[in-house]
Amino acid sequence: MDLQYTPEQNQLRESVERFVREEYDFTRRRKLAASDLGHDENCWRSYAEFGWLAVPFSEGDGGIGGDATDTGIVMEGVGRGLLLEPYLANVVLAGGVLAALGSTGQKAEWLQPMMTGQRKLALAHAEPESRYELAHCETTAQRAGAGWRIDGRKSFVQGGGVADFYVVIARTSGQRDDAQGLTALVVDANARGLEVKPYATHDGTRAADLVFDGVQIDDARRLGEAGAAFPALERVIDQAIAAIASEAVGAMGALVDMTLEYLKTRQQFGRPIGTNQALQHRMVDMYIALDEARSMALYGALMLGEADPAARRKALSATKIEIDRTARRVGQEAVQLHGAMGVTEELAVGHYFKRLSMIGVTFGDMSWHLQRHALA
Repeated sequence: MDLQYTPEQNQLRESVERFVREEYDFTRRRKLAASDLGHDENCWRSYAEFGWLAVPFSEGDGGIGGDATDTGIVMEGVGRGLLLEPYLANVVLAGGVLAALGSTGQKAEWLQPMMTGQRKLALAHAEPESRYELAHCETTAQRAGAGWRIDGRKSFVQGGGVADFYVVIARTSGQRDDAQGLTALVVDANARGLEVKPYATHDGTRAADLVFDGVQIDDARRLGEAGAAFPALERVIDQAIAAIASEAVGAMGALVDMTLEYLKTRQQFGRPIGTNQALQHRMVDMYIALDEARSMALYGALMLGEADPAARRKALSATKIEIDRTARRVGQEAVQLHGAMGVTEELAVGHYFKRLSMIGVTFGDMSWHLQRHALA
């Protein structure tokens, strides 16, 4: 198996790295995080112009026809630059469900405008009591004439505060923990009866909670067969795990570079602290952890093509376990080697550590994935 990037993938990687290096420094990122919107619309349009928003979608759907490795290249850049624009929410999550379940007309109406930067999407699947269980769903969609009436609550909708449309997972039959009976529906952000509660998260990104109170939609907004959305949802969340694994690799890579530079330049007793052998050993451990994480992120991306859902789940859980372990190691070492200023708002190190910490509890923490891996 050839694991080298193709020329096209190298071009994609170079374009992402150049953008992060030239257009998205830490000072700008801090200003954007504190703004009302929480990201830069000009950057979002640039992502569309670069083709990043169309990377994983087939050419028939209007995309570029890339694979999980291509998405991982973009996500690694997202992690290295701590980009705030809702790439994961649009391209991987909501876009992934639309690509899997939507008809040609539905993709033209919602997916393709997202690829061109004209519309934003968000996936609303988690609920206050669901924790990491995808099948747990108390939000209901009941038949109402020729359409559906949606009632319930959704929590931690990534990118939900700026979305134009939501891909909502609702229960149309069965009990609250049944995998069968889940349906994907598209809801306008301005729909009557929908309350959107946006907020900033610990790492500077944005999310929202949604409350549905008798929201009425047409049946034309149903994606795929009623009650059969769970397999597509499960696959999309596995794709998201692979994506944030690559994002974590990018963030860890930035922390390793920052820490090495600090050890070279920080003077103590008339010499750089990096000459201390104990600190050199810790730096080597950070490099080893980064390489381990990069290998597991690539493994997770490759295993997304596995036809057996159980084997795919096991592989993605293994990826998430290793990413969480190495992210904690690299993040903690970077903070400690920088001393007290490692956790200040003025230094980028603490912001990377926060993002890695958030990744650790997104789509299942280590304990949850250890259990899923054991049962797969």
